[in-house]
Amino acid sequence: MDRKVYFDHAATTPTNPKVLSEMLPYFTGNFGNPSSVYEIARSNKKDIEMAREKVSKVIGAQVNEIYFTAGGTESDNWAIKGIAEAYKNKGNHIITSAIEHHAILHTCEYLEKNGCEVTYLPVDEDGKVSVKDLKEAIRPSTILISIMFANNEVGTIQPIKEIGKIAKENNIIFHTDAVQAVGHVSINVEEMNIDMLSLSGHKIYGPKGIGALYIRKGVKIRSYIHGGAQERKRRGGTENVPGIIGLSEAIERIDANMEVEGKKLINLREKLIEGVFEKIPYVKINGHREERLPGNINFSFSFIEGESLLISLDMYGIAASSGSACTSGSLDPSHVLLAIGLPHEIAHGSLRISLGESNTEEDVDYLLEVLPKVVSRLRDMSPLYEDFMKNKNN
Repeated sequence: MDRKVYFDHAATTPTNPKVLSEMLPYFTGNFGNPSSVYEIARSNKKDIEMAREKVSKVIGAQVNEIYFTAGGTESDNWAIKGIAEAYKNKGNHIITSAIEHHAILHTCEYLEKNGCEVTYLPVDEDGKVSVKDLKEAIRPSTILISIMFANNEVGTIQPIKEIGKIAKENNIIFHTDAVQAVGHVSINVEEMNIDMLSLSGHKIYGPKGIGALYIRKGVKIRSYIHGGAQERKRRGGTENVPGIIGLSEAIERIDANMEVEGKKLINLREKLIEGVFEKIPYVKINGHREERLPGNINFSFSFIEGESLLISLDMYGIAASSGSACTSGSLDPSHVLLAIGLPHEIAHGSLRISLGESNTEEDVDYLLEVLPKVVSRLRDMSPLYEDFMKNKNN
């Protein structure tokens, strides 16, 4: 099969050629260590600060509130662990949700083994956190609320502004994992009362291995990596200059194109959803129908298994996902799909399509041509489907 169609932009995106071209000089001529005193070092230090300003503008932050990291996972780890340590004399209780990325969930589980108490808020069938549940979960010992901006699997956007207001009223630090949201949803950390925000380069057509953590001025947080004075003494280690430049170019570019690109993705998304419901029976869409990321679609197909579906699509040159890329090696159903109330057998039959800049109507048409055939073939081999049809016809 010569045709290749990529529908997994929530897992990673290709580095945009313009972004790459801006990065290349920093691998060769502009290679100086920004901590040194000679000209090529000072020049790089200046370029890093210009990059920091570009990132800050996109989310409405101040320049000195942006800290560069190695990616979203590091940013999440730093936010959660850093606050837990810095505020341990005030309290030990953290509130998060049951559908967070594992960078949050596993960090919270680690902290639970080290004296912290964590409340994992449930979500409704659309994957949304209840503001009422959040309010009721707050204790005198609550030091941190961490709720993702938009879910990586089902695309649901959370009521971030309301959550931020509640956190501020109760004098609690509010962190959001915005790795999936940045560049796709308008974000202003001041208006939304966000105290910390995680983002990543490779989700927005930038390079892998670079991210950032926004930390509001005045928030106490412990240093994450010791060994140098970089990032205002909070994260030691020689700066990843090419990565930082790439991240800043990528975020500036995607922010400038967000409105036009968002409309395009929504049109493709709706075309695909309508086509699937028209051509394939016994299918469910997961996540909120409207309040979701522009390019995210998550289906559950009854009577088939997601892994087989992905392998079959791959044979036609179609790359997609059955959930988070970080857990694709697991045989367990998605924790997100279980949290929204799907039974195991339905959750196992999930397909995530995440659209991106390169996708066209022709790509969607191709998927709508291939997917019904693949689903039908897999169901023909399913004893569950056979039993269902027998009972239905009796």
